[in-house]
Amino acid sequence: MHKVSIPQDVIDRIMQQRGRINRFDGLDPVKTALVVVDLQNVFMLPGMPVEVPAAREIVPNVNRLAEATRAAGGTVVWVSMNLEGERDAWSVFFAGDRRRETMDELGPGSHGYALHADLDVKPEDLRIDKRRYSAFIQGSSDIDARLKARGIDTLLIVGTLTNVCCESTARDAMMLNYKVFFLSDANAANSDADHNATLATVQRVFGDVVTTDEAIGLLEGGTARAAAE
Repeated sequence: MHKVSIPQDVIDRIMQQRGRINRFDGLDPVKTALVVVDLQNVFMLPGMPVEVPAAREIVPNVNRLAEATRAAGGTVVWVSMNLEGERDAWSVFFAGDRRRETMDELGPGSHGYALHADLDVKPEDLRIDKRRYSAFIQGSSDIDARLKARGIDTLLIVGTLTNVCCESTARDAMMLNYKVFFLSDANAANSDADHNATLATVQRVFGDVVTTDEAIGLLEGGTARAAAE
């Protein structure tokens, strides 16, 4: 698991800007979606071309969050990278890159494309393919329309890589006016430095950074408030 550390100067700037670390006091579970980004075999299994070892460590927390989100009446969304037929669209990124075989592993039917076997995926959950790092950028997926059709306005973002697909998704979601909660212990990168750089950026600008326990507390608190009304 990553050792989480947000620099004090970042915290100081946040306090100067808004007088508090987090933007949001709570959430409405029914309007909340857990967005699980790219926890596919190609990123998680040993020997795969883009293996992220730390991604295997976050599976228990992701499953806890999925269970808590469903129990609170929220939506669980499993987002998968699908690059089938996208070779020309990604030609700039993969120019001179030795990992072009990644393209072959990220198409439906390939072992790399499949979600990791230890993930607790339920039939009622949403499954969405994306074709860019961000799930929300134009042309990547239909996630925005599908979430808004369900009245979703709040996202819990988890997955891998912290500083690539997860950060890109969080940034674009915030710019589409979603409330973003980014999980410090349910995202995975290739190093603590990469992971923490994203946490600092998200906390500063794009959302609230919380732990799995804190997010589950927010879900349970939201359910309790609704029951008392």
